[in-house]
Amino acid sequence: MNSPANITDPLVLFMPSGKRGRFPVGTPILDAARQLGVYVESVCGGRATCGRCQIEVQEGNFAKHKIVSSNDHISPKGPKEERYERVRGLPEGRRLSCSATIAGDLVIDVPQDTVINAQVVRKAATDRVIERNAAVQLCYVELEEPDMHKPLGDLDRLKVALEKDWGWKDLLVAPHLIPQVQKILRTKLPDQPEVSPGKWGVTAVVHRDMDSSRPFIIGLFPGLKNEAYGIACDIGSTTIAMHLVSLLSGRIAASSGTSNPQIRFGEDLMSRVSYVMMNPDGREAMTKAVREAVNSLIGKVCEEGQANREDIFDCVFVANPIMHHLFLGIDPTELGQAPFALAVSGALQFWAHEIDIEVNRGARLYTLPCIAGHVGADAAGATLSEGPYRQDKMMLLVDVGTNAEIVLGNRNRVVAASSPTGPAFEGAEISSGQRAAPGAIERVRIDPETLEPKYRVIGTDKWSDEEGFEEESWTTGVTGICGSAIIEVVAEMYLSGIISEDGVVDGTLMAKSPRIIPNGRTFSYLLREGRQGEPRITVTQNDIRAIQLAKAALYAGVKLLMEKQGVETVDTIRFAGAFGSFIDPKYAMVLGLIPDCVLSEVKAVGNAAGTGALMALLNRDHRREIEQEVGRIEKIETALEPHFQQLFINAMALPNKVDPFPQLAEQVKLPPRKVSGAEGEAADASPRRRSREERAARRARD
Repeated sequence: MNSPANITDPLVLFMPSGKRGRFPVGTPILDAARQLGVYVESVCGGRATCGRCQIEVQEGNFAKHKIVSSNDHISPKGPKEERYERVRGLPEGRRLSCSATIAGDLVIDVPQDTVINAQVVRKAATDRVIERNAAVQLCYVELEEPDMHKPLGDLDRLKVALEKDWGWKDLLVAPHLIPQVQKILRTKLPDQPEVSPGKWGVTAVVHRDMDSSRPFIIGLFPGLKNEAYGIACDIGSTTIAMHLVSLLSGRIAASSGTSNPQIRFGEDLMSRVSYVMMNPDGREAMTKAVREAVNSLIGKVCEEGQANREDIFDCVFVANPIMHHLFLGIDPTELGQAPFALAVSGALQFWAHEIDIEVNRGARLYTLPCIAGHVGADAAGATLSEGPYRQDKMMLLVDVGTNAEIVLGNRNRVVAASSPTGPAFEGAEISSGQRAAPGAIERVRIDPETLEPKYRVIGTDKWSDEEGFEEESWTTGVTGICGSAIIEVVAEMYLSGIISEDGVVDGTLMAKSPRIIPNGRTFSYLLREGRQGEPRITVTQNDIRAIQLAKAALYAGVKLLMEKQGVETVDTIRFAGAFGSFIDPKYAMVLGLIPDCVLSEVKAVGNAAGTGALMALLNRDHRREIEQEVGRIEKIETALEPHFQQLFINAMALPNKVDPFPQLAEQVKLPPRKVSGAEGEAADASPRRRSREERAARRARD
């Protein structure tokens, strides 16, 4: 913070951070920003050669802040700034904060999109502004050439220059750089800034994560280097998602994803653990597969972002516990059995090349901490992104996958648990289920009077009852039902009376609609007959049972956390993950997947885990934040909770056997409750069915 200022000194306000302070006339704007803790990038050390420290003066009377700001309140362009504008170009209205000085009250805008010499600027994967405080900093210095009268070594003179110009003390050096230092210092590149006589100009890449740790020189380049990248990666059991980010401007240069190749070893997490148990080389094979996929994805985002993988100096990864362990080369066997012990739960940091990640050899790699045995670093990333601990509202954060991760809390207390939903929501275990791909039904509506359906298919804009649908859907075909449609079709079947609250298809409706068809001792609902070469798409009694088991496991886990918090309702719900982005909140609530809540407070937040990784990449303070919060989160193990079984049984009903849904009832006309027998005849729930549900509850809990 700046020293005590005179009340007559100019007042300077930096946006969008809102930080302000008084500074003497003549203070460089860059210095004022640094004293206030405002992140303004500079590589060249105030020589007006890198152009990274661009700012804009906002003109006008800002009554709220009691500031009249004007371009007259900033110094005119000096020789260095004029030279930069002449040689490299400076956008209209922009100034270099290392050269411009304060002459009066100012409102300064620090552009969040400052990109120097960038050919491509892509839309950000997130709209939020992340204040930058990256662990990596580029530092241009001019150091003295060797002198026989001053026998200090080249590397030592570099350290002296870095301390003099940038304040770095006690620097460590990445071992691989030491043999290269002399060659790099003596390399001269064309089109570089002028260097003072008798000096060498180089750019050091300095990495420091924790303030208590010693900083490292992890890269060294001749002349002025003006870009450094990082990657933020979320390794999911099905998909790997990655952002390539400029560590200097904060812009997302490229985002992409790929399928996790480990899926060939097992569809869900526990099947992959089983593969490791049954195959001596199983862990090595899966570790190699996921690392190769990550390296391939790095190449893809570098190509899209027109970047060089050698310019990647920092990597942040999140993953669920089993993916976390396999990526790091750790045997996940202990996670497959009680007490579900993690090999390591805290945050980790090491050299990226140590686990064969193909980026700059000096690049560092950081993994967010895991919360518990089945609540991983991805849940920690989502928690950092959505911040239940930063607000007063009781927030429910749910990442729906084969193993649902659940976080519930507010600034007073946060609890977390996992619940084994299985792969039903992703299309597995469903007779006509498939992953979300062109040709998959993604939306379903059923007329409650006629029981006739209409649906929409991925790859086609029209609904099935609209003219031209059949012609338009020929390209993709109609091949199955994806996860979001499975939720909708079961919910719609309940709302239209096709199934009762216990999930049994009402066979007596055969007289009303030909879409109710017999299937052995039970009944199915015909969603689509199918054209030549296409499958017949039905929703069977077994499909509904699989969805009930999955949603009951999730709801029981949520309800358990609500009981731990001592609340009967939640204020806001956030669906995280790719699947959550496509869930219609209304149908999720009709199904009983989530507790009753004001529908406007139920939102999908996309890949929140990836956003959390991005935050940790761009601001090292966020790493300390989530490390501290994970230490405070209370972990609830459902397998140890005897009440989980009853919660599960109650949650098998639609939406729930005992819990009211008043907010939902205001938006949706819920059918009167009726319980059907196994043959589709009206009856009370049989002891046999209750016994089945109890066994399912025990399996879900254990």
